[in-house]
Amino acid sequence: MSLSGDAWTWAWRDWEDEDRIRRQKEKPVALEADELARVAANEADWDARAPLHAASAFYERPAEFWFADYEWDDLGELGGRDLVHLQCHLGTETIAFARRGAKTFGLDLSGRSLDEARRFADKAGVGVEYVRANVYDAGEALGGRQFDVVYTGKGALCYLPDLAKWAEVVTRLLKPGGFVYIVEFHPLLNSLRPVGLPGESDELVLRHDYLEGRGAIAHESTVTYTGDEVPGRNTSYEWMHGLGELVTTLSAAGLRIDSLRESEVLQWPRWPSMVQTPEGWWRLPDEAPRIPLLFALKATKVS
Repeated sequence: MSLSGDAWTWAWRDWEDEDRIRRQKEKPVALEADELARVAANEADWDARAPLHAASAFYERPAEFWFADYEWDDLGELGGRDLVHLQCHLGTETIAFARRGAKTFGLDLSGRSLDEARRFADKAGVGVEYVRANVYDAGEALGGRQFDVVYTGKGALCYLPDLAKWAEVVTRLLKPGGFVYIVEFHPLLNSLRPVGLPGESDELVLRHDYLEGRGAIAHESTVTYTGDEVPGRNTSYEWMHGLGELVTTLSAAGLRIDSLRESEVLQWPRWPSMVQTPEGWWRLPDEAPRIPLLFALKATKVS
């Protein structure tokens, strides 16, 4: 038996619809009650911070500023590809994917953040579909869709209470042959503290754990990273994740680790002695130790 071109097209569409329905019926990834409570606290905190971030000079830079050159090399051609940006906040990077021709979705748990993200996308004249959801509910919130590229990072992993469950979500979101690309602040930077305090020296001093295992870390500061005071700011929570935990968890979820880069540059001057690069990012001076401040990991769903 042979089918015409149109028949093959309709048969393929029927299979895709059936596969999407099957994925929607998969058992959802569920967090524990205490984890859900902390995620809800983070949602309230991001809702409070979003308008301040959107109005700050910190986010006046063009979308492309937030990407290192190696990111585009690793991501490859995006035209016509399905891409979702998880924990996208204001969508500043999300816009750049749409400009490069990707069919782009952005997902975040903060409704106020997505209000600002839609405004930024409209101003940029690009089409992005934004979806509000806890990242652990992404599969259901995105209607069972699968993607060629899942992108996340730059302050995302530290808000994940359970890395293994998150990796399960990511794997379900990927098409066979698709990949996740994580560009994130290095655990070493997190242990040094990513934002300096007034009067702090340039010394590289370990202030927090590098490794996972101590559970949620509560933050009570009323000042956000743009330097703005957050009126009545709520307690927020973060979780530490080492590189070893991340690589092992992604591999256990069935993903093939393709590359892992470590980089000595940041998008802002964490220490006063940092020097600016020609691209406008920042690195420690030549006389300082060379340490990783960012990393980029690419992992593919092979089947």
